[in-house]
Amino acid sequence: MLVALALVVVAATSAGGASAQQCNPTQLAVCAPAVINGSPPTASCCSNLRAQEPCFCLYARNLAYRSYINSPNARRTLTTCGIAIPNC
Repeated sequence: MLVALALVVVAATSAGGASAQQCNPTQLAVCAPAVINGSPPTASCCSNLRAQEPCFCLYARNLAYRSYINSPNARRTLTTCGIAIPNC
């Protein structure tokens, strides 16, 4: 699973766009246990999610990353961190 997440991060990094300069999906790797396994998110995960929040729709449009963004564990992680689920 971690290999898949790494591939997704690489694919998301290559996704262009106006906001791509501030978007850095590698910062979300700290959230892998929460998103993949459903573990409680750490404080650093929540902090990185807040920093990347403007990028969520960009990531959701990337086919390689979409399943992670839209997963029940990702939604639970966002809710636990007090972040609104994006409506893309």
